[in-house]
Formats: sequence, structure tokens, C-alpha cells
Amino acid sequence: MTTLKGRRRFLKTGAGVSLLAGAVPVARSHDASDPMARSAYGARSTYDKSERVSDAGSNCSFASDCNTLTPLQDLHGIITPPPLHFNSAHGAFPPDINPDEFTLYIHGLVNRPLKFSLAELKRLPFISRIMHMECEANYPHTHQDTTVQHTHGKVSCSEWTGVPLSVIMEECGVKPDGKWIICEGMDRDRHSKSIPLSSAMDGILAYGQNGAPLMPHQGFPLRIVIPGAGGFSNVKWLHRIKVTDEPYLTPSERFSKPFSVKSVITFPSGGQQLQGRGYYTISGMAWSGHGAIKTVDVSTDGGNTWQQAKLEDPVLSKAISRFSLKWEWDGSETVLKSRALDDAGNIQPTPEEVAARIGGTVDEVKRNKVRSPDTQWNMIFPWRVKTDGSVHNDLWT
Repeated sequence: MTTLKGRRRFLKTGAGVSLLAGAVPVARSHDASDPMARSAYGARSTYDKSERVSDAGSNCSFASDCNTLTPLQDLHGIITPPPLHFNSAHGAFPPDINPDEFTLYIHGLVNRPLKFSLAELKRLPFISRIMHMECEANYPHTHQDTTVQHTHGKVSCSEWTGVPLSVIMEECGVKPDGKWIICEGMDRDRHSKSIPLSSAMDGILAYGQNGAPLMPHQGFPLRIVIPGAGGFSNVKWLHRIKVTDEPYLTPSERFSKPFSVKSVITFPSGGQQLQGRGYYTISGMAWSGHGAIKTVDVSTDGGNTWQQAKLEDPVLSKAISRFSLKWEWDGSETVLKSRALDDAGNIQPTPEEVAARIGGTVDEVKRNKVRSPDTQWNMIFPWRVKTDGSVHNDLWT
């Protein structure tokens, strides 16, 4: 046991003095012009280089109209910071909406058509719920999709805060033949989406994301967020909800069902480099539009054998869950895979299983060239670790 006298003797040695000297903080100026002394909103470290990339290469203006991908390889935990949340803009600029002039209209097959200002909405009961959001196009497209950001970067997870849609519908009084809602945004194209009322009732009219107001690309000042629904259904810049007896075929309409179970390893993943053989912790993400993740299995030998990974708390319904597995790499070339099972009984399929079910070749299925109404791109995804420690997309090899 180290005695008090022994500890004091250590602090008097050269090593002890060096440690203490290195721990002395650098004095900062209180000058308001010093960016470290005063920052109204806060800024990240200059050493933190994590950023979104565009799925359009150089044909994108990051300030306006591009689709951007979340850097999944850089994230910790399950929450995506709003500045790194993926964005599918489809060429639309975020409208500049003054929240003091904003109005949400509720009409159609209701007993009491209503309108709300943003301030009035914030007076109503609210909830906060952690939910993931995924774009329908969240899958690898070409051999150039080398990193997990490129292959799976159109998914993010946030704590959304707002008024439950059920509260609004109760206030309006939905008529017996009201079975659908049509949500319309204030963007240039007036994006509209038909949503079954039965599934929309779990939704939130969100004005907050991760404790702050929505950012412009995420729908400021209001959007609808429906658990498990594709990103296209979560209409941004929401200003009108019409209750109807059937869906509308609007110019931007597309019908989809909740996304199935999915997982991907984020470390080690494409573009990363292992620093020699030895101990590593494999980490990844899993999610499902049908419920909570029940188990995740990981293979470190290309799918020949599988081990059950550890699910890290919290494990929430219709939200991203983290999984991890201890791994001793012997330095040989291998392929890493993960497969997830949700609590509704859905399991992640192999490309071969999908091809056998819907037809087409395995390669066509991998490239999303053969599609079926009951199939979404949620196949088991492989990363190849080479003997030099480099990691590569192994989907098409």
C-alpha cells in the first residue's frame, strides 16, 4: 500500500514535478475579442473535424439545397448532434420563416377547424421522445461509397420535443370518416404527404430537437415526426394538416411502410485503419421502424460463425441502439458483419435471402435494382479488414 509519506516523496521527484507542471492551465484573456473568452452559442474544438458530406459531390451548395450524410463513424452514443443530422433537401432551400408570424392550420374532416401560432402550440402539453429518422434512399449506390457515412449516412437519431398529434386531434374532434391526414410544408414545392391517421397519432408536432429549436434544414419552426416512418413522411416546415377519408396523390406523394430492422458496424468500418493486431472493441448501430432492437449478432469471420454482441443502454423503441463486441484481431484478412433482430421478430436478411424472396440476381439486389413493395434495403453489410489494417466496403466483392 502506498503511504501518505510515499506519495509526498513521489511528488518531490522530477517525474512528479513534470506531471504537476503539465497540469497547470494556460491563463486566458477576458478580452471580449478573444474567441475563447466569449462565445454566444458555443463552438467545437478546432481539432474536431467531423462533418457531413454531400451525396452530390461538388454539385452541392452546403448552405442551401444539397443532401448531406451523417458521419456515423465519428458519433458516440445514440444521439446525433443537429449540425450533423442528415438532410434530404431534394433541391429545396429552407424557407425563412418568422416564428412570430407562423400559423398551423388544422381542417378537413374535423368538428372544429383550428389554427395555432407557435406560441399557442408551446402552451399545450408536450412530450420529448428519442427517435431515429431514416431516408428511403439510405443504402450504398456505387463502389465509390467507401465509408459508413456514404453507405448508411442517411439515418440519424434525436430527442424530439413537441405537442403530441393526438392532443391536437382531440381538440379538433376528428369525424368518424377521418382516416388520413395530409401534411403540407412551406417549402418551395409545398411538399405534402398522406399518412394514415392510425399511425400518425403516435407522432409529435416537433419544435425542438435535442433541447434546442429546430435548425432550418430540419424544419424550423415546426415539423411532424412519426416513430418508425421514413424521412419523407416527416414533413418539415409544417403549416397545414388536413384530415381526409383517403390519401391524396400529390406531386410529391410516395407510399411506404415502416422501415424494417437494420444494423451496421461503425468501427472498424470503411476508410478506417487498425493499428496492428491485438484487442479492439467492435461498435455499431442498429435500429428498426417496427420496435426495439432485441439482439445483434456479429461475425468476425465473414459469416461462418456469429457471437451475440452487447446492447448498450438505453435500448429504445424506434430509435438507434448501440452494440459492441470485444475482438482480438490476429492480423489476418477477414470480413466483419452484423445482423439485428427486433422485438417484432424481424431479422436482418442476407442479400441471398432477399434475392430468393423477390427474384433477381444477388448483385441486382445489392444495388437496389430489383425492388418489391414488401422489401427495403436492410441487408447484412460486410466490411473487409486487410492484413495491413485497412478497412474496405466488401459488398460487391
